[in-house]
Amino acid sequence: MKAVIETGGKQYYVEEGSVIYVEKLDAQVGQKVNFDKVLMVNGNPGRPYLSNVEVVGEVLKQGKDKKIKIFKYNAKKKYRKTQGHRQPYTKIEIKKIVEK
Repeated sequence: MKAVIETGGKQYYVEEGSVIYVEKLDAQVGQKVNFDKVLMVNGNPGRPYLSNVEVVGEVLKQGKDKKIKIFKYNAKKKYRKTQGHRQPYTKIEIKKIVEK
């Protein structure tokens, strides 16, 4: 079974057993996570969401991505500014897609 879910303002194409990296969720490692915003299952679209489908996943890891550097400057003005950012993420394994 394949599905499209929405979490963190992004859409993910998932199937049972797939591993995805999503925006940080408030869940502990090993905890089950339910995604009820399902946009499509096996090619059957919802308007906008399907009400009788749920995707169940398990949190594998909480972490941060690689650091990216942000550099701003104004030419000929002696203005330089450097920043760094590490985006937090949650690694999730999709366990099953349940149709109620």
